[in-house]
Amino acid sequence: MDDSQQPSFSHAEPVLSVHNVAETIKYWQEVLGFPNQWTWGEPPRHGGVSWHGASIQFSHNPALAAAQHGHSVWIRVRNIELLYQIHQDNKAEITMPLSKQVYGLNEYVIKDINGYYITFAAPTNYKKGHSEQLPANIKISIKKPTVAQYRNLFEAVGWANTATDEMLQAQLDFMQTTVTAENSDNGDVIGCALLLGDGFSFYYVKDVMVHPDWQGKRVGTAIMQELTRWLDQNATNKAMVGLFSSEHLAPFYQQVHFTPTFGMMRIIDRDHQPMP
Repeated sequence: MDDSQQPSFSHAEPVLSVHNVAETIKYWQEVLGFPNQWTWGEPPRHGGVSWHGASIQFSHNPALAAAQHGHSVWIRVRNIELLYQIHQDNKAEITMPLSKQVYGLNEYVIKDINGYYITFAAPTNYKKGHSEQLPANIKISIKKPTVAQYRNLFEAVGWANTATDEMLQAQLDFMQTTVTAENSDNGDVIGCALLLGDGFSFYYVKDVMVHPDWQGKRVGTAIMQELTRWLDQNATNKAMVGLFSSEHLAPFYQQVHFTPTFGMMRIIDRDHQPMP
């Protein structure tokens, strides 16, 4: 069975029994901030709210709502500090303040008007750099690393790379531009970022790497700022710039104005080609 015949899922929506659908939707919009809503019936017997990929449905059933008092919903979010401030400003009933959990998440809990506990959570892996300024001996420039420097960075950050030197050189030569961070004391390249593109309307950022000994010292930030300056000066108006990143690094890229979005991708796997 090929991928097109496999079941696929978009998302799951909890359905909460509530005392009053209209009042519940109003609360979720005005206090919790969910912008989108729908209802069915007059007065509403069913309805729901949504915000990006999170959707909650509500069903009018006072008896079941009373019996389910205290049940909970867990929602994963981005920019949790901003959302937490919004909920504080809107006087939501916060039963657990925003705090770091031992399992690697920042979480806080709100009790809604029906007694449900709503947990908002986000990864804590990303740490902002400890340094306020880039070290004086680090030089950021538009410069192509050598193949050896490029390979050394891959090994330092623990990324697998089986490409030959010729393949790596061809890749470096194909870039629209490359930014490197260099230790001026000894000439070592301790970070880089590569930019692919058509030179007109689309660009792709890849291989943003900083040697572990220099992470947390604003080197990565300085590299991305220099790459952003190059794009601002050389890319056409309305050009799109993309990158792939794990979710916990979203705040790092947001500081240079990248925005989380949704999309699709395909990996070429010659060992497991789908049937025609």
